[in-house]
Amino acid sequence: MPCLLTLAVRALPTDDAGTVRTAYRAMAMPGDAPVVPPSPTSLASGVVLALGTRWGLFRFRWVAVKFWLTPAATAASVLALTARPHEAARAAERHPTGSVPAVEPGFPRYHLAIVPTVALLLHLADVVLSVFKPWGRRPERRPAR
Repeated sequence: MPCLLTLAVRALPTDDAGTVRTAYRAMAMPGDAPVVPPSPTSLASGVVLALGTRWGLFRFRWVAVKFWLTPAATAASVLALTARPHEAARAAERHPTGSVPAVEPGFPRYHLAIVPTVALLLHLADVVLSVFKPWGRRPERRPAR
């Protein structure tokens, strides 16, 4: 993910067709292998660890927030980080001599930088929650009388 973000940020401000093409082609090279398997695996391992430890899945607010942030990060990673780089690489292949953004109307270059940023921030929030464990325990529900 940081690799995709670095390449997207490098290609974003430039009008040099060679730089844009090279960055877009390089974004597609890692493929889906570094993105697809770890994302659902992190969600599954988090649920297993939450259920198997004293933290529980919904006993503490920070665990509950992590539980909902992880599927969001997984969706951002799997859905957006796999499709956009391949789309950008195909656009670069279709226009080997011209600047991709100038000839590809409707292809927003900034999406290639926004989506990895959002996914990275979601994963970072998960890490911060794991380290600092804010908000304490959720209140116990009392049975209705």
